[in-house]
Amino acid sequence: MRAAAGGALGIAGLLAFTTAPAHAAGPAHRAAAASELPPVGEKDTEPLSGDFTFTLNGEKCHAHVAGSVNEYVIAQDAAADADTVVEGGLHLHGTDACGSGSRQTRAASGGSITIEQNDVDVDPKSLLRLTQSFPPKFEQIMVLSFTMVIDDPQASNGRARAAYEPLILTTKDPAKLVGQLTQFPPRGDLYQLQNPVDLIDLENPDVTIATIGKFPVKVGGL
Repeated sequence: MRAAAGGALGIAGLLAFTTAPAHAAGPAHRAAAASELPPVGEKDTEPLSGDFTFTLNGEKCHAHVAGSVNEYVIAQDAAADADTVVEGGLHLHGTDACGSGSRQTRAASGGSITIEQNDVDVDPKSLLRLTQSFPPKFEQIMVLSFTMVIDDPQASNGRARAAYEPLILTTKDPAKLVGQLTQFPPRGDLYQLQNPVDLIDLENPDVTIATIGKFPVKVGGL
């Protein structure tokens, strides 16, 4: 009799478990997705390194630069699975060379290049978007306007400038670097230019002096 009663209870319990109403997955999924994003207030300093090519008054140039950038999460839109990120303190420095010859020969010319971020307050903000919840995947678009200083007498290309005077250029429109990530902060992930970036001399802003065609940059974990 006890065995029969126990069996009946066991069957009733099983039926209750299998017929329990399912909970709606939408809000829970949305909360889980948002939890994958870094929280508002998170700050990180990311090392950067990259080789890029650009044209300077029609001449092809190459550069290698390294440095860092600060990233601040200032807002989160859980409905869009996205964070708003501000970059600040961008600083890159390295060597550049223009013209023909081997990479070693060009590097030995002694040219240098420095990239510094312009006013952060006027820049459009960058976006970090969660594109997949599990395993998590992200897309980040870093929006950066900057000044590029070229200190290379061989790159003067006949311009009427004082000897060895650095050439100071600024982005006509902000550069957009796009990275596909499996974690944030990035750990040595490769970012690519979304579009070529034109640079101008502020003394003659209607004329494009240089264009960066490709700028693959490794971000974080270097």
